[in-house]
Amino acid sequence: MGKSLKGNIGTLLGCALILIWCLLPVVWIISLSFKSQQAVTNGSPGFFPSSGGGAGWSNYSDVLQDEQFRRAIINSIGISLIATALSVIIATLAAYAIARLEFKGKKFVLTTALVIAMFPVVSLVGPLFDMWRTFGIYDTWLGLIIPYMSFTLPLAIWTLSAFFREIPWEMEQAAQVDGATSWQAFRKVIVPLAAPGVFTAAILTFFFAWNDFVFGISLTSTERARPIPAALSFFVGADPFNRPASLLAAGAVVATVPIVVLVLFFQRKIVAGLTAGAVKG
Repeated sequence: MGKSLKGNIGTLLGCALILIWCLLPVVWIISLSFKSQQAVTNGSPGFFPSSGGGAGWSNYSDVLQDEQFRRAIINSIGISLIATALSVIIATLAAYAIARLEFKGKKFVLTTALVIAMFPVVSLVGPLFDMWRTFGIYDTWLGLIIPYMSFTLPLAIWTLSAFFREIPWEMEQAAQVDGATSWQAFRKVIVPLAAPGVFTAAILTFFFAWNDFVFGISLTSTERARPIPAALSFFVGADPFNRPASLLAAGAVVATVPIVVLVLFFQRKIVAGLTAGAVKG
Protein backbone atom coordinates (compact mmCIF):
# COMPACT_ATOMS: atom_id res chain seq x y z
CA MET A 1 0.00 0.00 0.00
CA GLY A 2 2.81 2.39 0.90
CA LYS A 3 4.71 1.59 -2.27
CA SER A 4 1.57 2.13 -4.34
CA LEU A 5 0.97 5.51 -2.70
CA LYS A 6 4.57 6.56 -3.30
CA GLY A 7 4.32 5.45 -6.90
CA ASN A 8 1.16 7.48 -7.44
CA ILE A 9 2.70 10.56 -5.82
CA GLY A 10 5.82 10.16 -7.98
CA THR A 11 3.68 9.83 -11.11
CA LEU A 12 1.67 12.94 -10.22
CA LEU A 13 4.84 14.93 -9.52
CA GLY A 14 6.38 13.78 -12.79
CA CYS A 15 3.26 14.75 -14.75
CA ALA A 16 3.13 18.11 -12.97
CA LEU A 17 6.77 18.85 -13.83
CA ILE A 18 6.21 17.91 -17.48
CA LEU A 19 3.10 20.10 -17.67
CA ILE A 20 4.92 23.05 -16.11
CA TRP A 21 7.87 22.59 -18.47
CA CYS A 22 5.59 22.43 -21.55
CA LEU A 23 3.11 25.14 -20.57
CA LEU A 24 5.59 27.68 -19.18
CA PRO A 25 6.46 29.16 -22.64
CA VAL A 26 2.75 29.30 -23.52
CA VAL A 27 1.85 31.15 -20.31
CA TRP A 28 4.82 33.48 -20.77
CA ILE A 29 3.93 34.49 -24.33
CA ILE A 30 0.28 35.01 -23.39
CA SER A 31 1.41 37.20 -20.51
CA LEU A 32 3.73 39.11 -22.82
CA SER A 33 0.89 39.72 -25.28
CA PHE A 34 -1.07 41.61 -22.59
CA LYS A 35 1.81 43.87 -21.58
CA SER A 36 2.50 47.29 -23.03
CA GLN A 37 5.64 47.91 -25.03
CA GLN A 38 6.92 50.22 -22.31
CA ALA A 39 6.53 47.48 -19.69
CA VAL A 40 8.45 45.06 -21.91
CA THR A 41 11.21 47.60 -22.55
CA ASN A 42 11.53 48.34 -18.84
CA GLY A 43 11.71 44.64 -18.06
CA SER A 44 8.45 44.27 -16.16
CA PRO A 45 8.87 41.15 -14.01
CA GLY A 46 6.34 38.40 -13.52
CA PHE A 47 3.88 36.63 -15.76
CA PHE A 48 1.12 39.18 -15.48
CA PRO A 49 1.42 42.91 -16.22
CA SER A 50 1.64 45.12 -13.20
CA SER A 51 -0.58 48.12 -12.71
CA GLY A 52 -0.01 50.67 -15.43
CA GLY A 53 2.06 48.24 -17.50
CA GLY A 54 -0.78 46.34 -19.08
CA ALA A 55 -2.03 46.92 -22.58
CA GLY A 56 -5.00 44.59 -22.24
CA TRP A 57 -6.60 43.58 -25.51
CA SER A 58 -5.20 46.58 -27.38
CA ASN A 59 -2.25 44.52 -28.65
CA TYR A 60 -4.62 42.02 -30.23
CA SER A 61 -6.70 44.82 -31.67
CA ASP A 62 -3.62 46.47 -33.19
CA VAL A 63 -2.40 43.19 -34.66
CA LEU A 64 -5.74 42.30 -36.23
CA GLN A 65 -6.07 45.81 -37.67
CA ASP A 66 -2.71 45.46 -39.39
CA GLU A 67 -3.30 44.88 -43.11
CA GLN A 68 -0.12 42.83 -43.51
CA PHE A 69 -1.11 40.45 -40.71
CA ARG A 70 -4.68 40.03 -41.97
CA ARG A 71 -3.37 39.20 -45.43
CA ALA A 72 -0.95 36.68 -43.91
CA ILE A 73 -3.84 34.95 -42.10
CA ILE A 74 -5.75 34.62 -45.37
CA ASN A 75 -2.64 33.27 -47.10
CA SER A 76 -1.96 30.71 -44.38
CA ILE A 77 -5.55 29.49 -44.25
CA GLY A 78 -5.88 29.17 -48.02
CA ILE A 79 -2.49 27.58 -48.66
CA SER A 80 -2.76 25.17 -45.72
CA LEU A 81 -6.28 24.00 -46.58
CA ILE A 82 -5.50 23.47 -50.26
CA ALA A 83 -2.24 21.62 -49.52
CA THR A 84 -4.01 19.49 -46.90
CA ALA A 85 -6.93 18.57 -49.16
CA LEU A 86 -4.74 17.65 -52.13
CA SER A 87 -2.25 15.71 -50.00
CA VAL A 88 -4.93 13.69 -48.22
CA ILE A 89 -6.76 12.81 -51.45
CA ILE A 90 -3.61 11.76 -53.32
CA ALA A 91 -2.12 9.99 -50.30
CA THR A 92 -5.34 8.04 -49.68
CA LEU A 93 -5.42 6.70 -53.24
CA ALA A 94 -1.68 5.98 -53.34
CA ALA A 95 -1.62 4.31 -49.91
CA TYR A 96 -4.59 2.12 -50.82
CA ALA A 97 -2.83 0.93 -53.98
CA ILE A 98 0.38 0.25 -52.05
CA ALA A 99 -1.47 -1.67 -49.33
CA ARG A 100 -3.68 -3.75 -51.63
CA LEU A 101 -1.60 -4.35 -54.76
CA GLU A 102 1.48 -6.50 -55.12
CA PHE A 103 4.06 -5.07 -57.49
CA LYS A 104 7.81 -4.94 -57.87
CA GLY A 105 9.56 -2.24 -55.91
CA LYS A 106 6.78 -1.63 -53.37
CA LYS A 107 9.20 -1.59 -50.45
CA PHE A 108 11.48 0.71 -52.42
CA VAL A 109 8.60 3.15 -52.96
CA LEU A 110 7.79 3.24 -49.24
CA THR A 111 11.44 3.61 -48.29
CA THR A 112 11.91 6.42 -50.81
CA ALA A 113 8.81 8.16 -49.48
CA LEU A 114 10.17 8.02 -45.95
CA VAL A 115 13.58 9.34 -47.07
CA ILE A 116 11.91 12.27 -48.86
CA ALA A 117 9.93 13.10 -45.72
CA MET A 118 13.20 13.28 -43.76
CA PHE A 119 15.05 15.34 -46.38
CA PRO A 120 16.44 18.66 -45.08
CA VAL A 121 14.13 21.50 -46.12
CA VAL A 122 16.91 24.12 -46.20
CA SER A 123 18.87 22.26 -48.89
CA LEU A 124 16.00 22.72 -51.38
CA VAL A 125 15.41 26.43 -50.87
CA GLY A 126 18.08 27.57 -53.35
CA PRO A 127 17.05 25.30 -56.25
CA LEU A 128 13.35 25.99 -55.69
CA PHE A 129 14.00 29.74 -55.63
CA ASP A 130 15.60 29.59 -59.10
CA MET A 131 13.04 27.15 -60.50
CA TRP A 132 10.01 29.05 -59.25
CA ARG A 133 11.31 32.35 -60.68
CA THR A 134 11.87 30.61 -64.02
CA PHE A 135 8.41 29.02 -64.01
CA GLY A 136 6.72 32.24 -62.88
CA ILE A 137 5.24 30.83 -59.67
CA TYR A 138 7.55 32.62 -57.23
CA ASP A 139 5.63 34.56 -54.57
CA THR A 140 2.37 32.70 -55.32
CA TRP A 141 0.18 30.25 -53.44
CA LEU A 142 1.10 27.52 -55.91
CA GLY A 143 4.79 28.11 -55.23
CA LEU A 144 4.21 27.17 -51.57
CA ILE A 145 1.58 24.45 -52.05
CA ILE A 146 3.89 22.31 -54.21
CA PRO A 147 6.78 22.05 -51.70
CA TYR A 148 4.34 21.57 -48.83
CA MET A 149 2.77 18.63 -50.67
CA SER A 150 6.18 17.25 -51.61
CA PHE A 151 7.15 16.91 -47.95
CA THR A 152 3.79 15.91 -46.49
CA LEU A 153 2.69 13.39 -49.14
CA PRO A 154 5.36 10.77 -48.31
CA LEU A 155 4.58 10.86 -44.60
CA ALA A 156 0.82 10.75 -45.30
CA ILE A 157 1.26 7.79 -47.66
CA TRP A 158 3.36 5.95 -45.09
CA THR A 159 0.79 6.58 -42.34
CA LEU A 160 -2.25 5.67 -44.42
CA SER A 161 -0.74 2.53 -45.92
CA ALA A 162 -0.31 1.13 -42.40
CA PHE A 163 -4.03 1.77 -41.69
CA PHE A 164 -5.15 0.18 -44.97
CA ARG A 165 -3.08 -2.95 -44.29
CA GLU A 166 -4.95 -3.45 -41.00
CA ILE A 167 -8.35 -3.48 -42.73
CA PRO A 168 -9.43 -7.04 -43.68
CA TRP A 169 -9.62 -7.61 -47.41
CA GLU A 170 -12.83 -9.63 -46.85
CA MET A 171 -14.80 -6.48 -45.98
CA GLU A 172 -14.19 -4.99 -49.40
CA GLN A 173 -14.98 -8.30 -51.08
CA ALA A 174 -18.23 -8.55 -49.10
CA ALA A 175 -19.25 -5.09 -50.29
CA GLN A 176 -18.55 -6.09 -53.89
CA VAL A 177 -20.60 -9.28 -53.47
CA ASP A 178 -23.50 -7.10 -52.31
CA GLY A 179 -23.32 -5.24 -55.62
CA ALA A 180 -20.93 -2.38 -54.87
CA THR A 181 -18.34 -1.41 -57.44
CA SER A 182 -14.66 -1.23 -56.53
CA TRP A 183 -14.88 2.54 -56.19
CA GLN A 184 -18.04 2.33 -54.04
CA ALA A 185 -16.43 -0.28 -51.79
CA PHE A 186 -13.36 1.89 -51.41
CA ARG A 187 -15.31 5.09 -50.74
CA LYS A 188 -18.06 3.72 -48.48
CA VAL A 189 -16.27 0.89 -46.66
CA ILE A 190 -12.49 1.26 -46.72
CA VAL A 191 -12.13 5.03 -46.27
CA PRO A 192 -14.50 5.24 -43.25
CA LEU A 193 -12.62 2.39 -41.57
CA ALA A 194 -9.33 4.22 -42.22
CA ALA A 195 -10.72 7.50 -40.82
CA PRO A 196 -8.13 7.66 -38.00
CA GLY A 197 -5.30 7.54 -40.52
CA VAL A 198 -7.00 10.06 -42.83
CA PHE A 199 -7.45 12.58 -40.02
CA THR A 200 -3.90 11.97 -38.79
CA ALA A 201 -2.52 12.62 -42.26
CA ALA A 202 -4.66 15.76 -42.55
CA ILE A 203 -3.42 17.10 -39.20
CA LEU A 204 0.24 16.45 -40.04
CA THR A 205 -0.13 18.14 -43.42
CA PHE A 206 -1.94 21.15 -42.01
CA PHE A 207 0.59 21.56 -39.20
CA PHE A 208 3.51 21.50 -41.61
CA ALA A 209 1.92 24.04 -43.95
CA TRP A 210 0.70 26.35 -41.17
CA ASN A 211 3.94 26.37 -39.15
CA ASP A 212 6.42 26.49 -42.04
CA PHE A 213 8.85 29.38 -41.94
CA VAL A 214 11.70 28.41 -44.29
CA PHE A 215 9.65 28.08 -47.48
CA GLY A 216 7.35 30.92 -46.46
CA ILE A 217 10.17 33.44 -46.13
CA SER A 218 12.34 32.12 -48.99
CA LEU A 219 9.75 31.64 -51.73
CA THR A 220 7.84 34.89 -51.19
CA SER A 221 8.80 38.54 -51.46
CA THR A 222 5.54 40.41 -50.82
CA GLU A 223 2.36 40.06 -48.79
CA ARG A 224 0.65 38.44 -51.78
CA ALA A 225 1.50 34.90 -50.62
CA ARG A 226 3.52 35.35 -47.42
CA PRO A 227 2.16 33.14 -44.57
CA ILE A 228 1.89 34.04 -40.89
CA PRO A 229 5.29 32.74 -39.62
CA ALA A 230 7.15 34.68 -42.30
CA ALA A 231 4.93 37.76 -41.91
CA LEU A 232 5.71 37.96 -38.18
CA SER A 233 9.42 38.29 -38.96
CA PHE A 234 8.66 41.44 -41.00
CA PHE A 235 6.46 42.95 -38.32
CA VAL A 236 8.95 45.46 -36.93
CA GLY A 237 6.68 48.33 -35.91
CA ALA A 238 7.51 52.03 -36.11
CA ASP A 239 11.04 51.62 -34.72
CA PRO A 240 13.06 48.88 -36.47
CA PHE A 241 15.67 48.97 -33.67
CA ASN A 242 13.09 48.34 -30.94
CA ARG A 243 10.93 45.41 -31.99
CA PRO A 244 7.36 45.43 -30.63
CA ALA A 245 7.69 42.27 -28.54
CA SER A 246 4.20 42.53 -27.07
CA LEU A 247 2.60 42.92 -30.50
CA LEU A 248 4.65 40.01 -31.83
CA ALA A 249 3.49 37.92 -28.87
CA ALA A 250 -0.13 38.82 -29.60
CA GLY A 251 0.38 37.87 -33.24
CA ALA A 252 1.92 34.54 -32.22
CA VAL A 253 -1.03 33.80 -29.94
CA VAL A 254 -3.50 34.63 -32.72
CA ALA A 255 -1.56 32.36 -35.09
CA THR A 256 -1.64 29.53 -32.55
CA VAL A 257 -5.38 29.63 -31.86
CA PRO A 258 -6.39 27.89 -35.15
CA ILE A 259 -3.95 25.07 -34.42
CA VAL A 260 -5.39 24.54 -30.94
CA VAL A 261 -8.95 24.58 -32.28
CA LEU A 262 -8.01 22.16 -35.05
CA VAL A 263 -6.38 19.73 -32.63
CA LEU A 264 -9.42 19.73 -30.35
CA PHE A 265 -11.77 19.25 -33.29
CA PHE A 266 -9.83 16.44 -34.97
CA GLN A 267 -9.11 14.74 -31.66
CA ARG A 268 -12.80 13.91 -31.35
CA LYS A 269 -12.92 12.84 -34.98
CA ILE A 270 -9.96 10.51 -34.52
CA VAL A 271 -11.52 8.88 -31.45
CA ALA A 272 -14.80 8.47 -33.32
CA GLY A 273 -12.95 7.01 -36.29
CA LEU A 274 -11.10 4.53 -34.09
CA THR A 275 -14.38 3.39 -32.55
CA ALA A 276 -16.22 3.14 -35.86
CA GLY A 277 -13.31 1.43 -37.58
CA ALA A 278 -12.71 -1.21 -34.95
CA VAL A 279 -12.69 -4.68 -36.47
CA LYS A 280 -13.17 -7.72 -34.32
CA GLY A 281 -10.95 -10.62 -35.19
